[in-house]
Amino acid sequence: MAHERIEVDLPLAKVYELLCNPVHFPKFLHRIDKVDKVNSQTFNYSTQIGGEEFQWTTNIIDNLRNTRFAWITINGNLNQTGTIRFTPLNNGTRTRVDFSLDYRTFFGEAEEDLANFIEGLPEQLKKDLVTFKELAESDTFKDEESEDSVKTESEVTA
Repeated sequence: MAHERIEVDLPLAKVYELLCNPVHFPKFLHRIDKVDKVNSQTFNYSTQIGGEEFQWTTNIIDNLRNTRFAWITINGNLNQTGTIRFTPLNNGTRTRVDFSLDYRTFFGEAEEDLANFIEGLPEQLKKDLVTFKELAESDTFKDEESEDSVKTESEVTA
């Protein structure tokens, strides 16, 4: 399990908005390749670890606006759980983000590549939250989303 904390120079509502949609996780969580929304509570994740594809589906189990966001795996070949807590700082002009993330196998011991992936989680999460902070504070988090939207629209019209 990894637990990291970072302070972001943005109001809580803005930080919550950026982090409460798992589809955005691949923008800053280096180890997640793709997240697709199934419905308002369910998301499909995928990533490659040691040449093997891992896919899992999560359900949001807690979504208390501007306070807490949490999810658990409901099926797949990798078990992921996560919780994000939001705390306002400096009269609401800044936000502390507490991000907990855990990966486990469903059965038995993890193969070497997966074991290394899990073992490296704390250090990687620290780097990923710095990336989130940089994207959010530079207001480029949404720019990436806009580029994706434009690309999707042009692919649809082609």
